[in-house]
Order: sequence, then structure tokens, then C-alpha cells
Amino acid sequence: MNIAVITLTDDGLKTARRIGTGFHPSPSIYLFKKAAEDKNALGENTADPHAILFSEPLHQLVNRIFKQYDGLVFIMAMGIVVRVIAQNIQDKYTDPAVVVVDDVGRFVISVLSGHEGGANLLAHRIAAIMHTDAVITTGTEAKKDIVVGIGCKKGVHAEAVKQSLFDALQKANLSLERVRLLSTIEIKSEEPGLLQAAEELGIPLRIVSCQEIAACAKEHSKSNFVQEKIGVWGVCEPAALLSGRKTQLLLKKQKYPGVTVAIARENFMW
Repeated sequence: MNIAVITLTDDGLKTARRIGTGFHPSPSIYLFKKAAEDKNALGENTADPHAILFSEPLHQLVNRIFKQYDGLVFIMAMGIVVRVIAQNIQDKYTDPAVVVVDDVGRFVISVLSGHEGGANLLAHRIAAIMHTDAVITTGTEAKKDIVVGIGCKKGVHAEAVKQSLFDALQKANLSLERVRLLSTIEIKSEEPGLLQAAEELGIPLRIVSCQEIAACAKEHSKSNFVQEKIGVWGVCEPAALLSGRKTQLLLKKQKYPGVTVAIARENFMW
């Protein structure tokens, strides 16, 4: 996906750099020239090998690059974004994915071309990089309430991940269409087989930090082996529980060759 990140402030540039670490190749970063000049006037260096300085009004930049990228990530207020993209919008099948992030990366919002254009998946991917939640409002996503936690060995193949997932869903009598998120621990965030499986399934992968799992107060299975290896008592069950809202385990840890899977349901009514 060919992506541009657009920001107006130095704080936004820092967030853009963080986002860029999760994409290969790196996205183009557009920085408002005045922000760079203001920092340079204070003796601070904003040099960035991927930053493209622009001085024209924001709406003119957007008019110029709107069709050049598959995805546009704006690090600024959503109201500004709505106004500057308005005259370029045509339809959900041809418009680029548009995602909005606040200056410090607390919120990641899918704004335009959410399902067909990939903005929902892009928002989830950025949220995983920033260790936060994506805000998705499309109706098809709202009906999904299943989170699948996955642990895996290094070098696991994508096919092994998928077959383990399919088997676990069958055991729980659930369809793949209900799965909103896959989830794993941060040390597995770059595992090629897991990333490939998530991409092929078209399901976002949420990354949970070791600290979040260590502090998980919900009841889950504990493994001395996992504790010795990575410093937490479990992966798939706490990852599933922590990645959704009002979650409860529907299927406890299932062991497969090189993969563990647990399934949680969101918005569980106690």
C-alpha cells in the first residue's frame, strides 16, 4: 500500500516517524514548512530523510496528491481533514483510504473508504504500531464480536497459523466472518508467518505489550514454560481478553504444532 502521512506540527512529525517504523517501504511524510522553520529557529533539527516540506495551503496539497496514494494518514484534527478532502471525494471504490490520527497518537480513526478502500485495515495497522485502538464505524465491522489470541513459535508458517485458527473456530462453532481481530504479544509483532496469515485472511492483527499481559487481571491459563521463556504467564488467552471490550473466553488455549489459539467474545453480558 502506497501511503502518505501528512502533518502540520512537530509533535505530529514525531508521531509520523513512529507510524513509519511499521511500514516497508516507509511512507512519504509531508510536513508543513512553517513547523520545520519554527523548530529550526529554536535551534532544533527536524531533518528527516522521508520528510517532504510543503508551504502551500493544506487543501492545495491534498488536491495535488489525493490520487497519488492508496492511503492518506492525516495527523491533525478530523474537522480539518473533512474540509480539505471534501471536494476530492468521488466514491468508495476509487477514493484512497483516509485515516486520521491525533498529534500524539492516542486515537486512530478510519474516515473514508473504510471497507472497500482499506482504511479500516490501515487504521488497525497503525493502532497496532501505536499500541492503541482503532476507531471503526462501518456497519459490517460492528457486527463482529470475536477476538482470537494467537501465540506461536519463531518461524511458524502462515498455513499452520490459519489451519490452527480454522480448527479452533470449528471447535467453538464460530464462523470466520465473526472474527474482528487477531491478537498476539509484542515480541511476535514481526513474525512473518503470523503477519502473512493475518493479511491473507484480511483480519487486523492487534499487538498487546508484555506489560499489559503481565498486568492482566482476568482469569487465564498460566504456563511455567511461557513464563521462563518470555516473562509472562501466557499469550493467547490474555491477548484475546485484552484486545476487546467486555470480553470473556469462549475457547481456552488450544495447542497445535507451533501455534496456540484462544477465542474471546466481546461485549459479553454478565
